[in-house]
Amino acid sequence: MKIALLAPLWETVPPIAYGGTELVVYILCEELIKKGHDVTLYATACSKTSAKLKPVIQEPMRKSNVKFPIHCELKAISELGKDHKKFDIIHNHMGYQLLPFADFMDVPVVTTLHGAFVVKEDISFYNFYSNLNYISISNSQRKGAPDLNYISTVYNGIQIEKYPFNPEPDLKDPYLTFLGRFSEEKGPHLAIEIAKATGMKLILAGKIDPNYADEVYFEAKVKPLIDNKQIQFIGELQHKEKVELLKNSVATLHPVTWPEPFGLVMAESMACGTPVLALNQGSIPEVIAHNKTGFVENDVKSLIKHVQNIHKIDRKTCREHIKDNFSGEKMTEGYLHSYQNLINKKCSITEANFKTQSVAT
Repeated sequence: MKIALLAPLWETVPPIAYGGTELVVYILCEELIKKGHDVTLYATACSKTSAKLKPVIQEPMRKSNVKFPIHCELKAISELGKDHKKFDIIHNHMGYQLLPFADFMDVPVVTTLHGAFVVKEDISFYNFYSNLNYISISNSQRKGAPDLNYISTVYNGIQIEKYPFNPEPDLKDPYLTFLGRFSEEKGPHLAIEIAKATGMKLILAGKIDPNYADEVYFEAKVKPLIDNKQIQFIGELQHKEKVELLKNSVATLHPVTWPEPFGLVMAESMACGTPVLALNQGSIPEVIAHNKTGFVENDVKSLIKHVQNIHKIDRKTCREHIKDNFSGEKMTEGYLHSYQNLINKKCSITEANFKTQSVAT
C-alpha cells in the first residue's frame, strides 16, 4: 500500500522533547514500513524517519517562531496535492487545514483528530466538513463533535520496547511525577495540591509554551509553589530522561480538567510499570484500568486518598495493560484496517459509477 502521512509542522518527527502528535506519526511511519508498506512523510526537513521524507520547511514552526503558520501549512498541502495520485490513501495528522482540499484528491483522505473539541469555532469548521472521513483517538473524544463521519476509533500506541519496565520505584527517595505541558487544563497546580496534602515529593517536568497563555499561568499558579525541595521543577525532557523519571516514580499524576482526547503520558508511565492517578475527564477511563493500573476519580480529594494505596497496584499489570491495548503495532493494525475499508469503498463507488455510465452510453 502506498501511504502519504501529513504531519503537523510545529515540531520535528519524532519530537526532540514535547510533541505527542509528532511522536504518534513517527511510530506509525516506522510500524507501517516494518509491515512492508511504501510510506511518504510530509514534515519538517530535520525530521528523522525510515519513510520517504518530503521536507516542507527547514525548521519546526515552534523553533523558528513563525508568525503565519498557515503559510507553511498550505505549502505542505500544496506539495501533497502535486503528488496525491501516487498514493492509495492520504492520512492527515495536521488538522483542519487540509479539509477544504480533501475533495480535490483522487484518493481517499482520512483525518485523525488529535485534539479536544473545546473551541466553538473549531467545532463549527469541522462540522462544515462533517462528511469527510475521521478517526478518533478515543471514544469520548467524539462527544465534542458527534456529527462527524467517524469511521473508527484507533487508540494511540507507543514503542513499548523503548520504555524499560521497572518492578520497583525509587524507594530511597520516593516521589510523584507530573509530566506534560504546563497549561491550566493539564492540572500541574492540582498535582502540587496532591503532593502537599500527602507530604510526598513531586517532580514537575514538561514544556512551558510561550505561544499560549501557559507562561502567564505558570508564573502565577505554579512557580510560587516550587521550593526545589518537596516541589521540584526540572523543565522539558528528552526521551531518555523522561523514561528515567517515569520508571523510578511511585506514581504519575494526571489531574487534567479538560476532555482529554487520549493522554500519551499515561501510556508511557504504565509501560514503565508506574501507575497513574487521574481525574475522570475525557478518555481517562478508557486508558487507565481503575484499581488495576491506577485510580480514576471525580475529585482531587479522592485522588489524595489513593496515594497511600498506590503500592497495591501491581506494576507488572500496568506494563501488560499497555502491551495489550496501546502498542504501536496495535495502533498500526487499527489504521491499516481503516485504510483498507476506505480504499475498498472508493473502489466500489468508482466501479458503480463506471457501470452507470456504461448503461447510460
